[in-house]
Amino acid sequence: MPTPTINPDFAPLLETLGQGASDFFLAAGLYHAHKVSFATAAALAGLGYEEFHYQLKEHFGHGFMIADQTVWEDLRLVDELVEQRP
Repeated sequence: MPTPTINPDFAPLLETLGQGASDFFLAAGLYHAHKVSFATAAALAGLGYEEFHYQLKEHFGHGFMIADQTVWEDLRLVDELVEQRP
């Protein structure tokens, strides 16, 4: 399977958004298209829950979404987060 490439015309725009922007926006796009769960998208972007959630809100106006296709994995993430609280 060939390695996917990104259109080089995106480079100037992504550079203005900072390091890791291409990973974040690709992961966020897959998340918003309901192709991956929140946890998977955050991992693909190389970010933790809080940072990925913050970036989603900053760039898209909302963060965590519940979608039928990924709901079970997202609910497991919620359980993990609840267990981590003091």
